[in-house]
Amino acid sequence: MKKTGVILDERFLNHDPGPFHVESPERLRVIYQRLEEPEFRDRFKKLFPRMAREEELCWNHTPEYVRRIASLAGKEAELDPDTRVSPGTWEAAVLAVGAVFTGIDAILNKHIHNGFALVRPPGHHAEANRAMGFCIFNNVALGAHYAREARSLSRILIIDWDLHHGNGTQWSFYDRDDVLYFSTHQFPYYPGSGSLKEIGRGQGEGFTVNVPLPAGCGDGEYLTIFKEILVPVARAFKPELILVSAGFDPYYADPLGGMMVTPVGFAYLTRILMELADEVCQGRLLLCLEGGYNLAGLRDSTMACLLELLGESLIPPEKEKELKACQVSLPIIEEVKRLHRAYWPL
Repeated sequence: MKKTGVILDERFLNHDPGPFHVESPERLRVIYQRLEEPEFRDRFKKLFPRMAREEELCWNHTPEYVRRIASLAGKEAELDPDTRVSPGTWEAAVLAVGAVFTGIDAILNKHIHNGFALVRPPGHHAEANRAMGFCIFNNVALGAHYAREARSLSRILIIDWDLHHGNGTQWSFYDRDDVLYFSTHQFPYYPGSGSLKEIGRGQGEGFTVNVPLPAGCGDGEYLTIFKEILVPVARAFKPELILVSAGFDPYYADPLGGMMVTPVGFAYLTRILMELADEVCQGRLLLCLEGGYNLAGLRDSTMACLLELLGESLIPPEKEKELKACQVSLPIIEEVKRLHRAYWPL
């Protein structure tokens, strides 16, 4: 059995964008409550985050933006039509970044095999100088910077399976070849980025791989994309660490999306990533929570991924056989392959 870490802190619940906001503290509370049930209480190694320092936040955000968010500590304000801060937001946001750092350290120091940063606010829409889409700081992008700057890793793979394209993460590394960004997302949809032809520029050309999907894609489509595109690209890239923007809004009953992924599907995606991490980077795999707004779906999908990380899969044997053999024909898969054959062995 693998030792799986969960990075968590009750202070994440103090970020409260309002009583009618879908990105509510309840999203994390339902997961934390499940982890405290007798069945799960002692199965994961609990880790508690440190606060990211302001100079670390500036690896990915402008000093002016960081100072602006810091000035709102203890206050309420609207940063964009979707994104609000409350008195507890500053602390929660810098802890969310620090949670990713904590998880990376624990994995690289071999205190855990893999982990899941169970944080909020989410991060992948946050750009260098602005908040977007419920996100304040870009947790996963800053994790990649941390792995490079503080832990001296050379190549980081970021996988983003959230329903929405991670514009902030993409633009953070768009002209670099040391961080490869791979995204599956509903398209066209918020935030509007993530088209097939957004592949990076300059030195980073080919190191952004977008798979824009029509609504209605489910377990089979996602698994086929991971097996036929992600795995060969990652094998060629040879990352030293894999970070995942794990959003559960592709869940089939999510109120903000139109995808059809099930908890078993998310578990099998995690299985693919674990096997990939074992092959290319000593099993170094850290998931970080992004979206997901159906509370039951978010909770069940998160737990399915956590059990998979632990090596205690909930996938029934007959379903596992079906998923392993799954191959779905989808035009966008062939389009991505044709475009990226110039850069990767597809």
